[in-house]
Amino acid sequence: MLDTETTRFVDAATALPAADLEAAFERQVDLWTEGGKEASDAAGPSASANSELDRRIREALHPRADALDERLFGLHSDARAAISTAARAIQTRHRLSPEQYTVLVTPFVELGLDIPVRAPDPPA
Repeated sequence: MLDTETTRFVDAATALPAADLEAAFERQVDLWTEGGKEASDAAGPSASANSELDRRIREALHPRADALDERLFGLHSDARAAISTAARAIQTRHRLSPEQYTVLVTPFVELGLDIPVRAPDPPA
């Protein structure tokens, strides 16, 4: 089951203009070598949450597939990947380090989307 913050993010991100989705994907690629790959590996939600997330993103972007690909061939797929990566981080933010969370949501923070704050670590 997806939490409210994750569904809000997905709904907002899938509504972004094509240019913003292109920028988010390009930024995500840039961050991949700065810890993005490792952070993405750590952000795996449960199988049921992952399936629900994938379905929600696909259903929202499918009607826009042609328009996205008109802007840039493959943008539909790239947008799905960028949104999914950030959404997985939001869904699993309690398990990620501050650095992991930041690197995965940065592309959408830079676009001005409202991203939930990662809960602070409990005192040791």
